[in-house]
Amino acid sequence: MGSAHTPADDLVYDLVSIQYHALKAAQTYAKYLEDAKGHDDVEEFLREAQQQDAQRAERCHALLRDLTKEHGIG
Repeated sequence: MGSAHTPADDLVYDLVSIQYHALKAAQTYAKYLEDAKGHDDVEEFLREAQQQDAQRAERCHALLRDLTKEHGIG
């Protein structure tokens, strides 16, 4: 990786923020999917977006783990 990072770095904060918002969005998809009942195309789109947010959160988690592991934090 590039330069050393600590939990207080902007980079770590940015990743935590992205992860938080992706996880928060995942909680709202149940409501969105309920509203979209009967609209198969919209339901499909919402499920794709839900999956992308879940993948985004997982990727952030892995990146944070790697960044903090470098410094014996994680």
